[in-house]
Formats: sequence, C-alpha cells, structure tokens
Amino acid sequence: MNATAPTALSTQSVRLRHLGMVDYERAWRAMQEWTRLRDADSVDEIWLLQHPPVYTLGFNCHQAIAPAGADIPRVHSDRGGQITYHGPGQLVVYVLADLRRRNWGIRRLVDALEQSVVSLLREHGIDAAPRTDAPGVYVDDAKIAALGLRVRHGCSYHGLALNVDMDLAPFTHIDPCGYPGLRTIDLKHAGITTDVETAGRHLLPRLLDQLRYDRTLDTANNLPECNHG
Repeated sequence: MNATAPTALSTQSVRLRHLGMVDYERAWRAMQEWTRLRDADSVDEIWLLQHPPVYTLGFNCHQAIAPAGADIPRVHSDRGGQITYHGPGQLVVYVLADLRRRNWGIRRLVDALEQSVVSLLREHGIDAAPRTDAPGVYVDDAKIAALGLRVRHGCSYHGLALNVDMDLAPFTHIDPCGYPGLRTIDLKHAGITTDVETAGRHLLPRLLDQLRYDRTLDTANNLPECNHG
C-alpha cells in the first residue's frame, strides 16, 4: 500500500473474498487491521462469509441475554447498532470501502446495501423495503436483513447480514437491533429456497451495481495478511 493519490482503478474496482465459515472475532479483528493499514490507493474489498453462532453487540448496546441463549457466545463489537445474532445459514457481507474517495456519507452506503437486498427479493416477487426508524430490510413487519457499520478515517467496515436458511430461535432471546418484539424471517420462510453460497452469487451483482463498482479484481478464499511496517 502506497500513500499516493487515488486512481481510477482504486475508485471503481473491488476485490472479493469468499471466506466460508469464519469466527466472528477473527473476521472483525482482520477488518480492523486491514482498515488501519489501508491508504489512499488501496483497492476496496467485499468479504462474503458466515459465522458460527454468536451474539454481537454494537458499541452502545448493554442488553443482557436471556438464559435460554446463554450457551451462545457474545462479543462486544465496534460496529454501530444494538444486538443481533449471527449463525450458519446467514449470508454476511462486509464492505471495506473508502467513502472519502467517492465522496459518500454513511447514509449513502446504508441505502446502497439495503437496496441491493430489496432488488434481490423483488426479483422473486417479494415486496421488501427498508425502514427509516430501523436500518435493515423488512418483509411486512419482519426483519430479513440487518445492517451494522463502522467508519474510521472515512473508510467503512462491517456491513450487512441476510438471513437465508437458518435457525431463527436465537433471535427470540434478544431484542433484535434493540427493538422489543421485532420478528425475524429468512429467505426460506419468505418462500425462497436456496443456500448461502447461491444467495451470495445472486446478491453480489446487485451489490456491485449499488456500490458503483465496475470492475472486480482477483478473488480470494482467505483473510488478508496484514503486516505492520
């Protein structure tokens, strides 16, 4: 990474990482370190992955977890938002983007992530929409995709989580995203039978379009190696 002026390549290109199942804290720390070391010429990245069962709490969240969910670990994260659940069968998409370079604010990024999911669902005849009072995507009154982001020095990390085909019971032990009684749903219960890998393939082109990337670089199946110095 060289601290040079931004180029057209770095502005419009993105590198993809298909990571499979990754421990939440390991992925989180890798995002932190990668973002800390990136510079003005670093190419943005999108990571697609799943997490083993875990509750994650945003930096302003102090909610206790009901005993029924006590066997699931919890992690206090640095993302925005409140408490949510990640587990197998959920597509997690982390967006490591230089927002300053494209002159975007956080609201523009949130809109892009939400609309990529809305577009995917509408292709299957499902009416979905975001809510102004609670970031994410909803089918009727049930949440199907959650968002949580962090921006440091104008660069984003964390992203969105789309429920594909998963055990939804752990959501019942918390107030998802801080909203008591908020129902959650996945693609399967919405009438779309698919798996996480296929859902990722179908979501990705919509995400690239919404984020205005016109070129994908080489893909990788591993977390980046970030070295100090």
